[in-house]
Amino acid sequence: MKFLLLDVIGAVLAIAIGLTVFYFGGVYGLPYLALVIVFLIASVAATRYAGDMKRGAGLYEYERGWENVLANGLVPAFCALFGPGPHWAGAYIGAVAAITADKFASEIGVLGGEPRSLAGFGKAKRGESGAVSLLGLLASFDGAALIGAACFFLFPGVFDFWGVLAVAAVGFSGSFVDSLLGVFEERGIGNKMTTNIVCSVAGAVLGYYLIFAG
Repeated sequence: MKFLLLDVIGAVLAIAIGLTVFYFGGVYGLPYLALVIVFLIASVAATRYAGDMKRGAGLYEYERGWENVLANGLVPAFCALFGPGPHWAGAYIGAVAAITADKFASEIGVLGGEPRSLAGFGKAKRGESGAVSLLGLLASFDGAALIGAACFFLFPGVFDFWGVLAVAAVGFSGSFVDSLLGVFEERGIGNKMTTNIVCSVAGAVLGYYLIFAG
């Protein structure tokens, strides 16, 4: 069985990223690693959810390689390298929340609703980059809220309801940046990897200022 739907190189890179965030995260090393694991497990669940329906529509992506791992893990690992300071902890959480929100939006959003392109708001095909649906937006917020809820337990006494909501808002915003960049991706500017990296950067920047900053 493939390791969390990753090929061999992707699995090795995922382990390397996990060790990096654990070692350099200092006092937050264990929570950092736990958040990555939450993301990975949630991603697998979202990918497998309604798998038969996705296969029938040609939207099911089972195995992922190193490019996907790097696109999702590069920014969180970069944030962890700066240690457990509050701002960088917020950046790390924001990046993970953003990539989780994006994963939920893309994997669950294709299952229902009428997608609309952000370039003119015309009708779009399911799975088309730069398009959103109501279900996808709700799924995106839910994915980010999952990371916020995980933070509530992984950082005892730090996150209250409003802190969880802040993580959800940051992650959702990062995912929406991904959708906006998808408009350019459809026009041949950038690709899924670069779009995902910018998504996590957006989450990190917002998280740096809005999460853990106090």
